[in-house]
Amino acid sequence: MIGRYLVNFDTRQLPQENWDYVILGSGIAGLYTAYAASRFDRQVVVLTKYTMEDSNTDKAQGGIAAALGHSDSPALHLKDTLAAGAGLCDPEAVNVLVNEGPGRVRELIAMGARFDRENGQLALTREGAHSRRRILHAAGDATGAEIQRVLSGQARLSPNIEVRENHFAVDLLVQDNTCYGVLALDGSSGELRVFWGRAVVLATGGLGQLFEHNTNPAVATGDGIAMAWRAGAEVMDMEFIQFHPTVLSLPGAPPFLISEAVRGEGAYLRNRYGERFMPRYHDLAELAPRDVVVRAILKEMGSTASDRVFLDLSHLDPEKVQQRFPTISRTCASYGLDITRDLIPVAPAAHYMMGGVKTNLYGETSIEGLYACGEVACQGVHGANRLASNSLLDGLVFGGRIVERVNSLPPRRSGHPEFSCRELGDAPEMDVAHLRREIQSVMGKYVGPVRTAQGLEKALAFFEEWAHLAEYRARNVEEMEVRNMLLAGQLIAQAALIRTESRGGHYRLDYPQSRNLWLKHIILRR
Repeated sequence: MIGRYLVNFDTRQLPQENWDYVILGSGIAGLYTAYAASRFDRQVVVLTKYTMEDSNTDKAQGGIAAALGHSDSPALHLKDTLAAGAGLCDPEAVNVLVNEGPGRVRELIAMGARFDRENGQLALTREGAHSRRRILHAAGDATGAEIQRVLSGQARLSPNIEVRENHFAVDLLVQDNTCYGVLALDGSSGELRVFWGRAVVLATGGLGQLFEHNTNPAVATGDGIAMAWRAGAEVMDMEFIQFHPTVLSLPGAPPFLISEAVRGEGAYLRNRYGERFMPRYHDLAELAPRDVVVRAILKEMGSTASDRVFLDLSHLDPEKVQQRFPTISRTCASYGLDITRDLIPVAPAAHYMMGGVKTNLYGETSIEGLYACGEVACQGVHGANRLASNSLLDGLVFGGRIVERVNSLPPRRSGHPEFSCRELGDAPEMDVAHLRREIQSVMGKYVGPVRTAQGLEKALAFFEEWAHLAEYRARNVEEMEVRNMLLAGQLIAQAALIRTESRGGHYRLDYPQSRNLWLKHIILRR
């Protein structure tokens, strides 16, 4: 998929708008960046694919990690993050995250975020690979929804922020390695529009929809990574995808995340024979890093000829379980499961992208004027395996740093070049929904939690079969999404084939050991 643009266009013939910031995405990273910029009286437009609440942030259950407890410190949070990252975290990036994070969380609280409290103090819990109780949560297991509520409210109230829902970002407008704006499709009118910006910020989230079994909303199709790649930006660590160990696995039921915090509160993992197995795999048992838990589950599933394992909360206080996990309890009850008594069937599913568009510690990409934060970005803070509940913190901290950097730069000269594309032909009719399912099948089979060179080469051959689509214009959002999925999948498979070892979220059956010579990052560029 080598094409530069997805559609034919000429900016001189399109409606145009000028903004200080053009932000793509309305999760925690995009909305906090918009909020921070608006406080400096900057004019901000937020473009979001569907509604403001369609984001991974809104679905986040477990919480947000910050060293706010009396027995905790940024140094301990740093140590835990580096340990989980399997040798590939950038220590400087992690240092920024853990030291600036508490201030950002206090800012959320000042905005009105209602995190759970006990006896007037923040109710902190513990999750996998954390050495302290440092996870703030809201309404038990609806932390993301509470953060989304607060930030969406700020965006709606600010006279400096305009949110354009139902606007699909098609491509970045880049010339001489400088980003001037964004070409977007207005879903309401069906017309293309141009948004020029002093700063263009990618906050488009992840790519879980590349896999059939995933915890992400329908919008997570890798659009930001794909458009940045087409524009010439560097991407990094694309092989590292985190599969969440415990996602509800019931026939006929959609995937539903069973939060890390369930194991943090003491739940056990059992195989089909009722045996608790995690102590055999790691000293931290159920609180081991996610990649360890996923591989342990896969081994148990294989050795017991089962397609699932089970979470057991029956030994915990029923009243506390219901109070702590109301969303999980209600959802499971709708399928006839009482989580205080019944075993919850679970299996791993695609959850989070550790890699993405390469940035520095201020969100700057390899293209001037283009910034990235949140799950679409990769500054090395998560390494090969993200520590639980660091993702929401990541969006806050590095979104804020983008605004710091833009404010420190001299204003760009006024004016911009014009852009056009005329060479794309009309594609033959195609079944986009079928192709989307094919991508998910190939990714699940060959680029999932367990990989081999043979499988990765089959995946790359599949993507090459569809390379001809780059010669044709995309006619609608569905076709644009599937083009982005093909490109993102190809980048993941390519990086996974290059890394001949196993580390964190990347596991090669043919190279099962970690190797010191691979203590480095794979950076891909067009």
